[in-house]
Amino acid sequence: MERSGTTTALTSQDWSIDTDLAEICAAAGPAWDALRGARIFVTGGTGFIGRWLLESLRYANERLGLGARATVLTRDPEAFANKAPHLAAHVGFDYVAGDVSTFGFGEGRYDFLIHAATDASAALNEHNPRQMFDTVVNGTRRALDFAEHHKARMLFLSSGAVYGQQPWEMSHVSETWTGGPKCNDARNTYAEAKRAAEMLCAIYAKQCGVSVITARIFALLGPFLPLGTHFAAGNFLRDAMDGKAVVVNGNGLPCRSYLYTSDLTAWLWRMLTGAAAGSVYNVGSEESVSVAGLAERVAALVGNGEFKVLGAADTGWNPGRYVPDISAVMHDLNVKRSISLDDAIVRTALFNGWNGRT
Repeated sequence: MERSGTTTALTSQDWSIDTDLAEICAAAGPAWDALRGARIFVTGGTGFIGRWLLESLRYANERLGLGARATVLTRDPEAFANKAPHLAAHVGFDYVAGDVSTFGFGEGRYDFLIHAATDASAALNEHNPRQMFDTVVNGTRRALDFAEHHKARMLFLSSGAVYGQQPWEMSHVSETWTGGPKCNDARNTYAEAKRAAEMLCAIYAKQCGVSVITARIFALLGPFLPLGTHFAAGNFLRDAMDGKAVVVNGNGLPCRSYLYTSDLTAWLWRMLTGAAAGSVYNVGSEESVSVAGLAERVAALVGNGEFKVLGAADTGWNPGRYVPDISAVMHDLNVKRSISLDDAIVRTALFNGWNGRT
């Protein structure tokens, strides 16, 4: 059992989700001019990242009078309306029920397509990898067909998993790294599916002239992140807020980095509207932290300071380093990471009902 002296001054009086939305609105900058009066189709709009895109677009519509409209593909519009009635009721949003592999192309023009639909489920990857692969690849093919049909500019949300296991001696992996996952290990189904989907994007760009920008997304932290699933950060926050010791089942050595969702969302809007066609960018934080170090910080900031490292064998897909080089996206699109890891932890806890007192 260990304790940490990490502190932060952020409290529930300093922050609300509108704080994040205002920061996104400011940081996205010129993206909003490109989206004024635009029509956008969004797959995966009711998921973790998609929810942030919709929240920020609603906020910008209301504050800036963009008049942007979004059609959101979802398996269950009614369930999402119950979860987020303010988004369901927003005058600029329409929801259509459908499957990502077979959805219709709709009528009229669409200027942009955001393909964010992926079930990043560890359980699905473990127990039904064939379905995982088919969903990612067939869904991306359908999205590309949609983009070709409407001549829409497309943002594809890929994953840093496409690099496979980052060598320990490589502190940050860049977009030029040509490593890849072990393709005869079914644990890498999600990663290989994303690689295949990226190849489809390249094929459609070459053969059909589709304008595609690819975001390789690394680990994230922020409101709407599920607690108690396969995300280590979410599990740590859940335990800390419950007053329990934060438990690391493995040896705590793997290294990750966590980009806060307001930075993520602003970057994605800038990529959709301003990146060169064919661009591929890492989207994440360059601040590396071991899993044990993350547990220690969460325990100190949100919990009672207690954490444990049990040392069990790591059976995950990547027991090593998973930290991106983000110099390309920062240089080309003039974006930056504005929220520290400590503040990301605290903001996520505040959103989930933590009262700001340990």
